[in-house]
Amino acid sequence: MGGGEIKAMVRAPRKKHVRVGRGFSRKEILEAGLTLSEAKRLGVYIDVRRKSLWPENVEKLKRLIDYKKSSEHE
Repeated sequence: MGGGEIKAMVRAPRKKHVRVGRGFSRKEILEAGLTLSEAKRLGVYIDVRRKSLWPENVEKLKRLIDYKKSSEHE
């Protein structure tokens, strides 16, 4: 994760491996407790083509929210 960006992990179609995705699905963003506009404000990429919900990606978003909240209080 270069440049401080948060990247979504996705399963490559017709393949067995996991790769870095284009962005997070709407379901993942909403499950993490963000609205789509809040996610855009935080610089989170939204991949409108994805429909899946990966728990690992939800955890990444929750960690990002916690980090942003803790950095605001300092």
